[in-house]
Amino acid sequence: MFRTRLISGVILVILALVFIMNGGWILWGVSLILSLIGLMELYRVFQIHKTELGWMGYVLTVMYYVLLGAATEFGVPINWLLYVIIVMMVFLLIMVNRYPKFHSTQIMQSIFGVLYVGVMFSFLYQTRMLTNGTYTVWLIFLSSWGCDTCAYCVGKLIGKHKMSPVLSPKKSVEGAVGGVAGTMLLTYIYARIFAAQMGISHTQVCILAAISAAGALISMVGDLTASAIKRNYEVKDYGKLIPGHGGVLDRFDSVIFTAPVIYFLAYYFMK
Repeated sequence: MFRTRLISGVILVILALVFIMNGGWILWGVSLILSLIGLMELYRVFQIHKTELGWMGYVLTVMYYVLLGAATEFGVPINWLLYVIIVMMVFLLIMVNRYPKFHSTQIMQSIFGVLYVGVMFSFLYQTRMLTNGTYTVWLIFLSSWGCDTCAYCVGKLIGKHKMSPVLSPKKSVEGAVGGVAGTMLLTYIYARIFAAQMGISHTQVCILAAISAAGALISMVGDLTASAIKRNYEVKDYGKLIPGHGGVLDRFDSVIFTAPVIYFLAYYFMK
């Protein structure tokens, strides 16, 4: 199992390097595909993946990415609040039109899926398209996967106090602190190495380390959120796409939460 997980992890890192370094429409397409797969995994847990709600969720996610691509590449202004309103109205229209087939809970699950997976995951692509995005985008992975690795190591060594004993009994407060501290250190080293290429000062290097710390904190919320949903619906994994890791949501649960945080903090503090 460990060998399978390790091999899959290495392949994931290689693919991430290829797609993210290329950026542009390649990363846009990959992000869209992963969002659709992740959305299908979530809808399958909710048992709406083969209903009108599921199919409409996929359509609205594609629509979102088309608008996002146009906004990024051609500077077409988009009212994102209007998009959210349209998503809500479309699903509510389905509920009214198909009443009493769908319960209001399923409508909320449908809306949640589009925003949680489709919209939030897209910030990986959006971060890559920022100024210096070629380098800044890696803060997402340092804050999620890097934090997870550091937290695991520190937790194994000195972890005593449970962070969430019911939801995730293996996670410790010491591990969480170690994860955030480790992420800051990794980001500081990373930013120092590429400071010249990014054209940033030492102060900005420290700002990036602080941004990663915020991302690391929120990544834990993302991980626990995905775990809470699985426990609520009594499923072990969201899927089996990635050997040793599970589905897209199992591997990218923390990335989904971290990406928007890194994007907005980098956008406002690294201009």
